[in-house]
Amino acid sequence: MDLPVARLPDRGRSPGVRLHPIDLRSGRMVLQAWLVSRGLICLVALLLAVTEGRRITDMVSHWDVQHFTLLARGGYLAEPDNILMAFFPGLPSLLALGLHLGIPIAVTGVVLSLICSGIAALALVRFGGPWVATAWLFAPTAVFTTVPYTESLFCAAAFWSWERARADRWLAAALLAAVACTIRVSGLFLIGALLVMIVTDRRTALAAKGRRAALLLIPAAVMAAYAWYLYLLTGSWTAWYAAQSTGWVRELTWPWQSFLNTIPAIEPGAFPDHPWWAAVFRAEVVSMALGLVVTGWCLSRRMWAEASWVGVQVLAFSMSYWFFSVNRATLLWFPLWMMLAAWGTWKPRSPRVAAVHRVAVVAACGLSVCLMLGWCWLFFTGHWAS
Repeated sequence: MDLPVARLPDRGRSPGVRLHPIDLRSGRMVLQAWLVSRGLICLVALLLAVTEGRRITDMVSHWDVQHFTLLARGGYLAEPDNILMAFFPGLPSLLALGLHLGIPIAVTGVVLSLICSGIAALALVRFGGPWVATAWLFAPTAVFTTVPYTESLFCAAAFWSWERARADRWLAAALLAAVACTIRVSGLFLIGALLVMIVTDRRTALAAKGRRAALLLIPAAVMAAYAWYLYLLTGSWTAWYAAQSTGWVRELTWPWQSFLNTIPAIEPGAFPDHPWWAAVFRAEVVSMALGLVVTGWCLSRRMWAEASWVGVQVLAFSMSYWFFSVNRATLLWFPLWMMLAAWGTWKPRSPRVAAVHRVAVVAACGLSVCLMLGWCWLFFTGHWAS
């Protein structure tokens, strides 16, 4: 029997947002979704290991994992072109600690991602119930929450930072945001969105807003400390941006030009030697469109902070040379999964509409699972997967 759980006061919430309790029923549902989704991803890896003779540790170590490995072993100067400075030190430091204890990087990274994906999912329950967490766990790009990438760690810290802020526990929110700032540059957007949450809260006195904003200096100091560290290494205050431009062609571009630069990459035959690249770029365009939709959805519900969290990221991606790595960023957009869960649990009054809606939800769930499995295959076989 489920035990009754008292609802917590949402003293810091904005209109249209309330925190949900994590009771036995929702916790059990999320645990089941976590086990099934992680199990399906592991099944793809096992099938590839059996049918193609691939090693599990090799399959989870493609792309950015190679950079994290170099960082964990040799620090930021391990590559001569300094592109490692594009990565924040949080995850590499944990991987280096694992190496010191004799644990291989692939093992440390996978265990961290698996655990943190569960922690992040529990925060999503607080935002909108267990269906939000379930949608996120079965996201098309969920493979990045199981391999040694930063998504799981960042989401665990950032989502709970947001939850603590909504619960009016701002010191905890600031400390968790500081942790997030050691993992990804997205921590900068988190600080900005939390500041929007403070400014737009009409029920809080100006002095209290000032105290909350002052706490955000803690995560801001982490970002500043990383920039200062890179300056000591290189003598440049723009070392992070230079690494992004050198390694990933990320340079300031007008949004319309970024879109025009992406069009050739989505055309059939754009990459003859890499047939899946065009498909991934097409997904990048879809992800950008989803970002615009969810930003509008948040604005329509006066969820100003949530809208800024997604909207600023969409703007940042649109000002790169082309749309790049947006597919992975959807994992950070918790309002997206709130929106999809709200649509999926909608109960139309008309029986006909309800029947059509039910079919659409089942089809969407099936499509998401198929995409998730396909994305696993892309990553595990070494294809570019965003």
